[in-house]
This record gives sequence, C-alpha cells and structure tokens, in this order.
Amino acid sequence: MGDLELLLPGEAEVLVRGLRSFPLREMGSEGWNQQHENLEKLNMQAILDATVSQGEPIQELLVTHGKVPTLVEELIAVEMWKQKVFPVFCRVEDFKPQNTFPIYMVVHHEASIINLLETVFFHKEVCESAEDTVLDLVDYCHRKLTLLVAQSGCGGPPEGEGSQDSNPMQQAELMEFEIALKALSVLRYITDCVDSLSLSTLSRMLSTHNLPCLLVELLEHSPWSRREGGKLQQFEGSRWHTVAPSEQQKLSKLDGQVWIALYNLLLSPEAQARYCLTSFAKGRLLKLRAFLTDTLLDQLPNLAHLQSFLAHLTLTETQPPKKDLVLEQIPEIWERLERENRGKWQAIAKHQLQHVFSPSEQDLRLQARRWAETYRLDVLEAVAPERPRCAYCSAEASKRCSRCQNEWYCCRECQVKHWEKHGKTCVLAAQGDRAK
Repeated sequence: MGDLELLLPGEAEVLVRGLRSFPLREMGSEGWNQQHENLEKLNMQAILDATVSQGEPIQELLVTHGKVPTLVEELIAVEMWKQKVFPVFCRVEDFKPQNTFPIYMVVHHEASIINLLETVFFHKEVCESAEDTVLDLVDYCHRKLTLLVAQSGCGGPPEGEGSQDSNPMQQAELMEFEIALKALSVLRYITDCVDSLSLSTLSRMLSTHNLPCLLVELLEHSPWSRREGGKLQQFEGSRWHTVAPSEQQKLSKLDGQVWIALYNLLLSPEAQARYCLTSFAKGRLLKLRAFLTDTLLDQLPNLAHLQSFLAHLTLTETQPPKKDLVLEQIPEIWERLERENRGKWQAIAKHQLQHVFSPSEQDLRLQARRWAETYRLDVLEAVAPERPRCAYCSAEASKRCSRCQNEWYCCRECQVKHWEKHGKTCVLAAQGDRAK
C-alpha cells in the first residue's frame, strides 16, 4: 500500500488549483461532474497519504492555493441543493430517468467534501486557512449535530451498508448519519484551534449555539452506539459492529472526539473568558460527572482537569445571560446563496431535469467509464477504514467471493450459509462483468 499512488504531485496541484464554486443551477453539469471526480481523487489521495504517513501534500496544496474556503462554500451549496431543489424532483410524478446515478452523485457530493475536510482539518493550518468561512463551517456542523441528536430520540440510527434489507430511503438516511459523524470530527478539529479563532467564531460556538451543552446531549444519547439482542454495537466504517465484552469499556473514537471538544471549549482560557455559565448550562455540564469514571480517566488522563473544573463548578455561582451590545461577524454563505436563488428553486429543478439529469445512453456510458477509472478497486481497498468484514458474521474477512468479487467472508462455512441471500445478486453481478 505504501507504493500505491493515485495522483502524481503535479497532477494533484493542477486539480487543487482548478477547484471553484458552482452555482446551484450548474450542479450535475459536465463541468461540475469533472470537479466531483477530481475531489474524489484528492479525497482518496489524502487518505492514502495520511495512512502511510508520507506527509500530506493535499492538505499543503489546499492551504497554499487558498482552496479551503472554496470547499466550505461547495459543501454548504450542495447542502442547500438537497434541502431546496431535490425535494422538487421528488414531487414530479412523471420524472422517471433511465438512470438515477447522476442525481446520486450530487447527493453524495456532500459526503465527499466533508470526508476530505475531516482528513485535512487535523492540521491547524487548514483551519486557519479557512479564514472567515470557518464561521459558516461551525454553523454547518451545528446543524448536522442538532439533527443527529433529534434523530437519536426518534427510532435510532439506520442500518449499515451491510444490511440485506436496506432500501434507497434507508441508504439516504445512512449517508446523512455518516455525514453528521464526520461533521463531529471536523468540529472537534476546529476546537483544537480555539486559541487562534476569532472572537466572532468563539461567540458563535459558545453563545449562539452553546456547543458545550449540545456535546453533552451527544454523550447522553451516543447515537453511534446501540444494544441489539443484548449485545453492544458501535458504528464504525459505515456499518455496525458487535463489541466484544472485553472491549466494551474501551473508549470509542467518536466518544473521544466529543470529550476532546468539550475539554477544548471548557478549559481553554480564551473560551472560558467568553462562555457564560448560566444556570441552564451549569445543570447540563454537571451531568458529565457521571461519565467521568476511572476507566475513562485511564484512557484520557487529561480529563482529570475537566473533572476538577466540574467539581469547582458545583460551588460556582451562575451568571445571568449577558446582554452586552456586541458587533460581530456572521456567517454569510448560506444567506447569500438563499438570497441569490430565492424564488428560483422550481426553475433550477426544471432546468436540471431537462438538461442535466436526463442524459442519453451514450452519455451514461462515457460517464460510467470515467467513474470506473476514478473508483479503482485497488485504491478503494487501500483507503478503506478497516479490513473487510464477513458478510455473514461480521468477523474480519480474508476471502472474497470468487464469482462476483464483491462480498467478503471469513470462512467457507459462512459463505455457504450466506448464499441464500447473496446468490441472486452474485449471479447478476457476474453476468454484468461478462457483458462488459
């Protein structure tokens, strides 16, 4: 894997320099599709670089060429498209495209961008290079995490990609769930830079959105964990995994992200100077004491400082909400896009239905060939977050179905037991490969 390279340094720089923002009307167009493919290549190369610890040229190129604000704007633009334009498509009864993959690519674009941001925002210079758009990104993360908390109280998160009974609606819910989890990681990386954030950004995080209280809600609901048949399961790598009894006290990656974000927002001098500890905030934050067990402190020793802070908080008088007149910067990307396109949602949808999402068979074949070149199997396996899992028992797998090459198994016995479900799709996939 160390020798695997998707992009040469010169190619990566050309792709980064060419990144630009697209109007909502042009989403799904030929130029937009080309940029989406370029983003996917940059995304996979960034993961490869981080995995093999070869330095991270993608992150450096994004900072050098000032393209992080462009990524943030594209992220919010596709979020708005999904909320304002996509529902119009769903209400059109006679819209029956031959292939829905072009629409799926636009819907998936948000996941591609947030995944790239999650990979590169680990570095503080990337957060700093976001400049004023970090305000917009904070608002974006807040929207996603608020929705995550709300949905965790309404039936829980969806099944993972390994579910045999998943339908398009469940797949869409799963994608939104994964986007929200990546937004949590991005937010945590932003809190790592709390000492260099602008006063407007700090005020947005602590006063406008009260992120510490929202993070407490996330810890309470823990939407990435659940109980199924008496067994603890955790969501990781796009699917649910059963946690062995000996591993159940181990801190999950997502729980760790929440704790680190809370530590940054509550204990940094810059944040403490801005956070108003009202009676409501005090009540919510003191709930953290129940989670600060000895086992947790052994895994994250720095949380002992947070434990001391909470002990001091019990004796601290609460503060009334501040009513000072403060002039501060506000996020502008969402407001600007909504202002520019207000009243045009129907027209945008009509244009895209006629000119973008009704491609000819020849156009689809050309696009499919380009997608196949982008999503190379060797690269996809290299950037996978973990080793393949058995399709039947979810154990780590080393054997692949010899016919379709799609499913993985840990042993012959599991493959035989799973054949009743897998057989039909396996035959169709094998026939499709022969037809090529």
